[in-house]
Amino acid sequence: MESIEQINYIKAPISSLYKALSSEKGLGEVWTRKLRVRPELGFVNEFDFDDGYMTKMKIIELKEDERIVWECIASDKEWVGTHISFELSEKDHVTKVLLKHSNWREMTEFYQWCNYNWAMFLFSLKTYCEKEKGLPFQERDF
Repeated sequence: MESIEQINYIKAPISSLYKALSSEKGLGEVWTRKLRVRPELGFVNEFDFDDGYMTKMKIIELKEDERIVWECIASDKEWVGTHISFELSEKDHVTKVLLKHSNWREMTEFYQWCNYNWAMFLFSLKTYCEKEKGLPFQERDF
């Protein structure tokens, strides 16, 4: 099994990052404006990227200001069954975000492209939490 791992350091309180990663407002500013999100264990978050299908992530773990874990239950076939986790820790007013996208069946070109896009996701999270301006899918031109 393959796993994507990305890390970033964000000059914002851990609570701000947790809220951004678990709320409709935050994920709408960071990832995609077309979504349905609730910070509830077992809820299925829905994300629309105008690709003809909805990406659905079931929330399987929520530990406030520590960890969020999603299980992909609908999306591109390579994503279904994978897990996305966000592990948070704070030191000296800087929050470390460790993003893991695990349980990939194999390394493919799509896996490599997603690796790039998760880095862009963390960049958008950083600009949203530090400067109140993310870069959601609908505003990207890359």
